[in-house]
Amino acid sequence: MQLMNEQIKKYFKSKLEDSLDVKYQELYFLGQNVELIYINSICDTDKIQELVVKPFFEIQDIRKFETYLKSLQSYQEFEDMEKALKEVLRGGLVLLTCKSVHILSLKNYVSEGVKKAEVETTIQGPQMALSDDLQQNINMIRHRYHQPSLIVEKEEVGSVSALELMIVYDKKKVDESILKNIKDKINEIKSSKEMVQSAGEFQRLLTPQERTLFPVHMITERVDRVALNISQGKVVLMIEGAPFSLVLPAVFYDFMSSMEDLYQPFWVGKFLVSLRYLGLFISLTLPGAYVAITAYNPEIFKVQLALGVAGSRASVPYPAFLEVIFMLVMMELLTEASIRLPKSIGSTATTVGGLILGQAATEAGLVSNIMIIIVSAVAISNFIIPINEMSFAMRVVKYIILVVSTLGGTIGLIVSLFALIAYLVSLDSFGQPYLRLFMNEAKGK
Repeated sequence: MQLMNEQIKKYFKSKLEDSLDVKYQELYFLGQNVELIYINSICDTDKIQELVVKPFFEIQDIRKFETYLKSLQSYQEFEDMEKALKEVLRGGLVLLTCKSVHILSLKNYVSEGVKKAEVETTIQGPQMALSDDLQQNINMIRHRYHQPSLIVEKEEVGSVSALELMIVYDKKKVDESILKNIKDKINEIKSSKEMVQSAGEFQRLLTPQERTLFPVHMITERVDRVALNISQGKVVLMIEGAPFSLVLPAVFYDFMSSMEDLYQPFWVGKFLVSLRYLGLFISLTLPGAYVAITAYNPEIFKVQLALGVAGSRASVPYPAFLEVIFMLVMMELLTEASIRLPKSIGSTATTVGGLILGQAATEAGLVSNIMIIIVSAVAISNFIIPINEMSFAMRVVKYIILVVSTLGGTIGLIVSLFALIAYLVSLDSFGQPYLRLFMNEAKGK
């Protein structure tokens, strides 16, 4: 039997690798010993202490102890090593004695204190969000990703803050060169940075291209998105005290996709993705196109539309460029105000403020009626981007395109769009082309 126990331990160690939360515990008393194998992030350690450890020292007889184990409701017969591994991955405990093997189901599923996703919301999908507690986060990820190749490693970042950093990945699917690159970056940050307190701050430290406008690593609060990205061979970083994780590498398509796409019918999901790209195009080009056509090429409009635009702008005393800039900046201020104000009054105050401002500005002849429509369309289109980091980046880019369009007209608009695409093509995220439309679902596919 001792030989079989050694084979079981060797099997588990080969399958579970050296993950931080995998425990191999031995208990000795009066010449008798038992060995425990479990994953402490999804196994109820209080029940282990109460149902296994204390009775072992109190009963003092290995045969009586085995009889006691079989009387427990959570007890399961050992059939083979593969099924035992599956039980461990779901919160079970394997107990090895000198004569037999026992399995106890002691799953610990965290439900209290789990927050709902507020930044990346879905209608039909799971609502769980990551928390400030790393162990709770690992628990939720383990319950969504039952694979023995899931590895959890611990580091410490910030020479002063000294916060724990969890590195989570699937060893079978991750690209070893990317993983090594990430660990090298982490080691550089450990020695050079005193304070690291959030995933966003850590993202800036990891960014290979200094001062890049577009995010090349994704920050998410959703547990299901974390599990999905791990299955695609990506690496997830979680910092102690921060309810967000950092997913890397990340390409442009990742920032335009929502978990809702997976929970809707196929064609509905594709329609939603197409709608986001349409909204992105409108948000980027509409202000610049309005200025370029109004100031340089009004002949592009049909006669009726050109006359309507001209009549709307008849009372506006300054160029279209200043009109657009004024309204876009006011919209940005309203957006920031809605974020900073208390939630109970934020949406109401900014909605009422926007309506009053738009109506008053139109009646005073400061902006045209069509400008109100354009700014509203731009604001709505910008908010359709599911990941905030990309939304913020596009809010900045539209001003660059607007300036170039003001200077060069429609030619400037086209040139700025080509320049944007060229810039995105030049970016990469740990070796992955940034403008790659679809990430492979798994390594090697």
